[in-house]
Amino acid sequence: MEDTRNVIDKYKGLPVEAIAKDLAQKALPLHIAIENYQHDYNIGTIVRSANAFNVAGVHIVGKRHWNRRGAMATEKYLQVYHHKNVQELALWSKENNLEVLGIDNIAGSVPLHKSKIPKQAMLVFGQEGPGLSAEMQAICTKIIAIEQFGSTRSINLGVAAGIIMYEYLSKQILE
Repeated sequence: MEDTRNVIDKYKGLPVEAIAKDLAQKALPLHIAIENYQHDYNIGTIVRSANAFNVAGVHIVGKRHWNRRGAMATEKYLQVYHHKNVQELALWSKENNLEVLGIDNIAGSVPLHKSKIPKQAMLVFGQEGPGLSAEMQAICTKIIAIEQFGSTRSINLGVAAGIIMYEYLSKQILE
């Protein structure tokens, strides 16, 4: 029987558990967190991108429920954590020696091209629209903004996450 899953050839025919185990052994020491207080349809897209870049984990802060449709079942292959609130995420990050960096284009943020993302990092994204909550901003060592040159105030959250993950990968692994 042909394996029709959207996995690379190396993983065709392997059970989900074997793929997840192999990926976990090679995962980048990068974690992605998303605030989920209202309901954000971008979470699935971010999870799919996190799988593509093989980050160590995705953290959902707030509501446990999220729309998995955009993830295209990629959540099965990586560790997804749930934290009830910002304090839980902050504690988990501290216990795991991860520097917490916010991603938002707010006053005082540092442009991405001038930012150094540490190897052991938790990159935090807020809700589409309102951005990072004040409480989340308070636990971040810095806030990074993706430079934009058009007329829109912001780019799609899923797109922003993909840009930041690739930037991390290009500086930590590809150089």
